Amino acid sequence: MPKRILQGTVVSDKGEKTVVVLIERKVAHPVYGKIIRRSKKYHAHDEGNTVKAGDIVRIEECAPISKLKTWKVLETEK
Repeated sequence: MPKRILQGTVVSDKGEKTVVVLIERKVAHPVYGKIIRRSKKYHAHDEGNTVKAGDIVRIEECAPISKLKTWKVLETEK
């Protein structure tokens, strides 16, 4: 099964080798059809501590690294 890759914004880089990435997606409301935003936060592993808050990053699914971290940072776009 291929690994999922998501793109989002870093909202926190306070943890050691850990960043919190906010992923937003747009979905249609099931009854009214209006487009609404849904968001979720993922904890991702940043080996070099190079990513800062506000950066746009791509994260990839990986084997569990800790209780919350099952994603790792692939690349920074900004």
